[in-house]
Amino acid sequence: MADHPRTQLNPTFTNPLRFSLMATLAGVSEITFKDAKEYLQTTDPTLSKHSSALEELGLVDVREGFVGKRPQTRLSLTKEGEAGWRDHLAALRAITEIP
Repeated sequence: MADHPRTQLNPTFTNPLRFSLMATLAGVSEITFKDAKEYLQTTDPTLSKHSSALEELGLVDVREGFVGKRPQTRLSLTKEGEAGWRDHLAALRAITEIP
């Protein structure tokens, strides 16, 4: 008997904000930190904590730069992040399928 699909879920994505951030990043090539914070309706420290954790795991790319003289942070998925997200969604779909 095969393992239940829940065993294929990525535990990193079980936090609702991390799940939402990954879903957001999967839908864009990149997004500014400010736009992500507003879209996800969270705070700077909370988004920073979760995006840094995902960056440490190699799932999210966090790039800091400038627009004119103003600092700007941009977020995007890495190739590993894209693959991990696809696998997580596939496990969710498998869980919802009726045997």
